[in-house]
Amino acid sequence: MALLGLLGAALFSQAESGVAVLGTVLCGGRPVSGVTVRIQGRPIDATTDEQGRYTLSGLSEGVPVTVSAWKDGYYCAKADDIIPPAIGVTLTLRTVQTNDNPNYEWIAPVGLNSCYSCKPGITQIWLDNDAHAGSALNPRFLSMYNGTDVRGNKSPKTRHAYSRDYGAFPLRPDPDEPYYGPGYVLDFPDTAGNCSACHVPGAAVDAPYDTDPNAATGADLFGVHCDFCHKVADVHVDPATGVPYPNRPGVLSMDIRRPFAADPDRYQLFFGTFDDDNVPEEDTNLPLLRESRFCGACHYGVFWDTVVYNSFGEWLESPYSNPTYDGAATCQQCHMPAPSMLGGKALTNVAPSKGGIDRDPMSIHAHTSPGAMSIELLQNALTMSAVAQRSSDAVHVDVSITNDRTGHDVPTDSPLRHLILLVRARDESGNPLAQVSGPTVPEWGGVGDPERGYYAGLPGKVYAKILEELWTEVSPTAAYWNMTRILSDNRISAFETDASSYVFDAPMQGAVEVEVRLIFRRAFKSLMDEKGWGTPDILMETCVLVIESGHGG
Repeated sequence: MALLGLLGAALFSQAESGVAVLGTVLCGGRPVSGVTVRIQGRPIDATTDEQGRYTLSGLSEGVPVTVSAWKDGYYCAKADDIIPPAIGVTLTLRTVQTNDNPNYEWIAPVGLNSCYSCKPGITQIWLDNDAHAGSALNPRFLSMYNGTDVRGNKSPKTRHAYSRDYGAFPLRPDPDEPYYGPGYVLDFPDTAGNCSACHVPGAAVDAPYDTDPNAATGADLFGVHCDFCHKVADVHVDPATGVPYPNRPGVLSMDIRRPFAADPDRYQLFFGTFDDDNVPEEDTNLPLLRESRFCGACHYGVFWDTVVYNSFGEWLESPYSNPTYDGAATCQQCHMPAPSMLGGKALTNVAPSKGGIDRDPMSIHAHTSPGAMSIELLQNALTMSAVAQRSSDAVHVDVSITNDRTGHDVPTDSPLRHLILLVRARDESGNPLAQVSGPTVPEWGGVGDPERGYYAGLPGKVYAKILEELWTEVSPTAAYWNMTRILSDNRISAFETDASSYVFDAPMQGAVEVEVRLIFRRAFKSLMDEKGWGTPDILMETCVLVIESGHGG
């Protein structure tokens, strides 16, 4: 110990036990306190004191390690091939840029010098699963924006009338003209709108109100692509409410940091979730990436004073946002769960052969975020139970649906989405029993053949946020870029239960079969027909009960 000198002895006295590495973290030649210092890839860490000093204990003598350092607002730093025991190991931090470069050219997810060329596994998982990767080219989005069907047929421009008091106001579509559903450009042909602020954010960041999504090119064809997401430094929210300010969707609520290629110290910047990143000249940790607030800019949207998108706000109001709740969870924990699975195997290295290190697979979160594209996620969103009983002349069915597995309302975000609960009772020959009482599916559930998904009038219930246009009184409307009001909202919030009851005429004899189904539908049936979307329903829950003659079930 004497060979280490008095300073070394003093520092080693602070070590908890075993072999240690000691040193200092500096920035601009000055010590930095509150820095996380760790042995890279391992759960051995320390925090620097006010003199920037740290001690990493419990190491193996003579086994080389990499020492890393990070603090919010700084790039990561590291020192390679440190052989314990060691003292005087200095790490130098550099501050992250605070401005943005509008001349930066986004890096594409695929191709030469792309995200895929460095991080193939993570990028492939994202390409295969993440709905954000298709946000720019989603045919439902584009046909809604353009006022067309999927074959390119376009609805007539919106007709207007004039009022002395209110000026021009929209009229309903002409019933004598071919109609292929609503479209933003039909209602506002002289503007691009702010749809791209969420759907094509890389293109919209410099012109959030003047970016036509049809003009997306390069990396922006991949929607909310890798390079964009990893350049978001902050999401601004109203401190009084915790949600973004009204009428500021997407990039309008984001702090974007595009780097300056000519700056030798800050030529690139990627925000990630590792505080011991192996490319310190480019990367840094951003705690926000683990927070639900990161998702809030695009998953909360107020238009014309009506809250249209609100999965982030619904999460805030649920127990899942309370850190003292045992089941607390962020958006990322549900939608980007670890480990990252590719080809049936968990990823342990995000950049193999490109300097990446092996890590605990539970530290590598899956870039999936499939949302409503995931049948598994939908089928695990709720719990449904049903009870059927028979009296002398009636069959009674009670159904309860509990949102016990989802941190926001079900369904959420786009008001086009809804659930349809269908309750059918049949005699032993398969003939439907007449409904005596209980709710039925409304007209917008689809008028027509039930075998083709037109369920209007059938015993059951729907769960949806229904918007009505103020001027045309079209309801339910898909054109929520217009002034709307919330006509009704009976979606199921976190940990809430909805119960409904149905009564059917009982047959004179024989068994009765009761089938209860809960279906997720992406859009109203009439709209899907107009647009030609052909998106299939998803069966979320099903239950079949058989009641023998004269018995309950």
